[in-house]
Amino acid sequence: MARPTQRARTLSQNFLADRATAERVARLAAPDSRHPPLLLAVGAGQGALTEPLARRSRELRAYEIDPRLLPGLRARFAHTPHVRVVAGDFLTARPPRTPFAVAGNVPFSRTADIVDWCLTAPALTRATLITQLEYARKRTGDYGRWTPLTVRTWPCHEWRLVGRVGRYRFCPAPRVDAGILRLERRAIPLLTGAARRGWDDLVELGFSGVGGSLHASLRRARPARRVDAAFRAARLDPRVLVGEVPPAAWLRLHEELAP
Repeated sequence: MARPTQRARTLSQNFLADRATAERVARLAAPDSRHPPLLLAVGAGQGALTEPLARRSRELRAYEIDPRLLPGLRARFAHTPHVRVVAGDFLTARPPRTPFAVAGNVPFSRTADIVDWCLTAPALTRATLITQLEYARKRTGDYGRWTPLTVRTWPCHEWRLVGRVGRYRFCPAPRVDAGILRLERRAIPLLTGAARRGWDDLVELGFSGVGGSLHASLRRARPARRVDAAFRAARLDPRVLVGEVPPAAWLRLHEELAP
């Protein structure tokens, strides 16, 4: 295993150093034959995760930004014709037009940008990402609170925390443990067209209030009688904080408050 350097720290590189964890993440990323034939690996690094991903995919594009790692990667997969090592920043890649999935041990400092890339890729079916544990827990409601991004994207994407990875399974070891985040695009969106636009407006209104009260925020733009009835239908306490409202309850609120 290569020793960490200043460049590795700058790129937020924490290489996965545990084979069992790599196999586990690969199984989660490509569980069966229904998986899309094209898989994109983010931050191939030294190939620890790329190798089991290659065994479970029909076509794999492995992206690596660090030019020092490219010769080793290309040598490792020289006799694996369905694997293509791509030099450069994954974030500059144009999303494929055919169904594809993403997997990788992502740099913690670039997690938000990589997730945004995945959310805006129309043909993406799922992303299985090793992220900072706190990020994965926040985005999936594991703390009992939900972020605006998760709620806003819920009609088209499901967020789940599907595993944890201890910090000492990486080299160099990061300061915190990691989580395995699953971001899955729904085959049939829960809302489309005008209903989706109304959802976006409702979520923006709900999270824009002062003091964290969803009830008070909604009453700024909706009749008090309708907001009260919607909270009863969703079985929500009017005193609930906006971050404590799960997506399922938001859907019921939207159903009751939609024009």
